[in-house]
Amino acid sequence: MLPEFVIDALAETAKGKGRDDLLWQSAAGAYIGPPASKESWLSGAVARCQKADPTFPRVTAHALRHTAASLAISAGANPKVVQRMLGHASAAMTLDVYADLFDSDLTSVAESVGKMWARQPQAYVSSMSKRPLPARTPSGGESLLSGLN
Repeated sequence: MLPEFVIDALAETAKGKGRDDLLWQSAAGAYIGPPASKESWLSGAVARCQKADPTFPRVTAHALRHTAASLAISAGANPKVVQRMLGHASAAMTLDVYADLFDSDLTSVAESVGKMWARQPQAYVSSMSKRPLPARTPSGGESLLSGLN
């Protein structure tokens, strides 16, 4: 699944190209090498940026992958979705690697719970606090919840 802005950019790039034409090609007109190679589109783009601005950092394919995962988590993506996006074997692995990014969620969860609590009708909240606890411990066939009816 691609965001609409990506689809729009791809459509613009594909204008005027034939069905079998490459969207992006090397300087020689061939396929572009993988991003980890020194002759890749990524290394070329980084080199051009560093030439224009010597303080531009070294960027790797792995760093871009990490950035994509971080942005997805910051946007509220479900950890299972991020797991699938990255090809991790389990969501536990994803959570272990990116757990520090979920720490900022603690504040937003607390705020959300606070808002939910504030929306509860006061009669319901009051009635919940006035319910007596069962007077005795159930024995035999009695349910722990029988005194709450």
